[in-house]
Amino acid sequence: MGTVVLVTGVARPLGARFAERIRREPGVELVVGVDVRPPRAPGPGPAGDRTPCAPYVFAPVDLRRPAIARVLAEHGVDTVVHLNVSATNPGAAGRSAVKEINVIGSMQLLGACQQSALVRRLVVKSTTGVYGSTPRDPAVFAERTPPKTLPADGFAKDAAEIEGYVRGFARRRPDVAVTVLRFANLVGPGADTPLAAYFALPVLPTALGHDPRLQFVHEDDAVEVLRLAALDQPTPADRSGTFNVAGDGVLLLSQCARRLGRPTLPVLSPALGWAAALARRTRAIDFAPEQVGLLTHGRVVDTTALREVFGYRPAYDTPQAFADFAAGQRGALLPPERLAAAADRLATLLSKRS
Repeated sequence: MGTVVLVTGVARPLGARFAERIRREPGVELVVGVDVRPPRAPGPGPAGDRTPCAPYVFAPVDLRRPAIARVLAEHGVDTVVHLNVSATNPGAAGRSAVKEINVIGSMQLLGACQQSALVRRLVVKSTTGVYGSTPRDPAVFAERTPPKTLPADGFAKDAAEIEGYVRGFARRRPDVAVTVLRFANLVGPGADTPLAAYFALPVLPTALGHDPRLQFVHEDDAVEVLRLAALDQPTPADRSGTFNVAGDGVLLLSQCARRLGRPTLPVLSPALGWAAALARRTRAIDFAPEQVGLLTHGRVVDTTALREVFGYRPAYDTPQAFADFAAGQRGALLPPERLAAAADRLATLLSKRS
């Protein structure tokens, strides 16, 4: 019997890419995709790739419902890769629904895994946002560094709660290899994160007097780390634990703006928070307070454990990952006269609230 992998969140680009990639892995017998919506059509594999693909089954299941236990049992799943933990969700109408999908959905999934005698490996997507972003933060966060302030809301708080439930699951099921991957901000041609949406704005509001350090991880590296965590292990416990995942190096926010060719609009921090709230209300972008903290104070994590314990060094460092993202954004730039007009309108709006 080969490995049967269940992947949640396959309606999102990362989940769809990972599910398609893991199907080409030797020893995989079946891949089961789970989401509330059907996944996008599979993309073409590498040119000339004739690797046989394992069968793929899509199960339209809302993780908030107990039906996920039936899916695990029906297909004999032994490896679960939980990617349906995100700042936004295509099946959610608002922040409260996203939180339910993240937290309640993860609790239901963990409960189903605990009841299954077949599950022997669990991989959970998390975020470096669990460390927070405050002016009192250390220069670099390691996996064991406690945050100065626990996330108060948004995706970071969801991820911190989910990690707590995952630790409880690992204590109750010591026979299951559990890996938590704290990803830095994902970038790449298919990135669909709130930060990617921020960088797509014609004018980038920034916090006056701040130029935060940022880290990124390329989608290709994210897929490869997930593959290694799910399958490529001599023994199930080799890559168990919690790992920061980010490309080497850092970029300042001002450097990101220059590489995108975007003008910046420095505003007082309260005005930046108001702009983010306006963006959420108008659904221009789903920009949570945690993102405002990131764009004010930044965040850098240590990836020594990823290299030395997990055994992987990302192919893209932070500048290279962002360069690939920027290359896909250049066609969306507005003409100079429209950029200037947009900057003037945004400056007028923010000045009224500052």
